[in-house]
Amino acid sequence: MNVVLKPETRELVINREIAAPQKAVFSAWTDPQRAALWWAPRDFTLLSCKMDVRPGGHWHRRMRASNGEVFIKRGTYREVVPHERLVFTYITDFESGAVDPETIVNLTFVALDPGRTRLTLWHTGFDTDLARDSHEGGWGGAVDRLASFCASAPI
Repeated sequence: MNVVLKPETRELVINREIAAPQKAVFSAWTDPQRAALWWAPRDFTLLSCKMDVRPGGHWHRRMRASNGEVFIKRGTYREVVPHERLVFTYITDFESGAVDPETIVNLTFVALDPGRTRLTLWHTGFDTDLARDSHEGGWGGAVDRLASFCASAPI
């Protein structure tokens, strides 16, 4: 997995080659039953996962950290190109009542031979370097879980 932090623009970019066909990787991101099995950072437990995958549709996840704190992640789909691209807003709600500013996640899925996919996750719009850096481990762990899920799940 290649992770790039771009300090000049406060962007996080993760590139990962996944040992599964493009359609399967896209499905893992867009089917709420499949996403519920992997879409959380390492050491987090996903409590709920709802998705209405269409432009203007909403997604919502609740997850618990190993220290017991519960986070809500939510957003709205801006672009959905089946098997190729997802763009959605990304907001974190904390138990304390604090809410992170809205950011944007752009995912591309490129078919590779044979039966592999290059996933690029580009997360932008962070207001501080700390906010960007704090997402590196979460996304890295989630992408690792996605790769494991895709390698073991039926298509």
